[in-house]
Amino acid sequence: MNALIVGADRLGNIPSALAALGIRVVEHVSGRQAAHQRRVAALSREVDLLILFTDFLSHNVMRGFRESARAQGIPVLACRRSVACLVKALAGLGLSPQDPCSSCPANAKRGGGADGPFPA
Repeated sequence: MNALIVGADRLGNIPSALAALGIRVVEHVSGRQAAHQRRVAALSREVDLLILFTDFLSHNVMRGFRESARAQGIPVLACRRSVACLVKALAGLGLSPQDPCSSCPANAKRGGGADGPFPA
């Protein structure tokens, strides 16, 4: 899945957190330019998800990108610029990180999984 992120000057560790969920950041727009205040052109065809960081955007910028995404049938996710908030919002869309222990063959043999490698 490819995402367009709108808001925030720097993303920090957000791209790596999204990569763990199988989401690649194809473009990042800060939203501070005057051109972003006006009507937004159609989003790129490779964008599958629009992420809006609400604590860094004006209402006009959010409305423009949201309308453009909805016209193209692209899901919109709005949250604060925080990995915890982003993961929680993505879980609301049905996207959540997998437990790495549940797929480990060693844990499957011992009856482990999400609860750990040792039986209770």
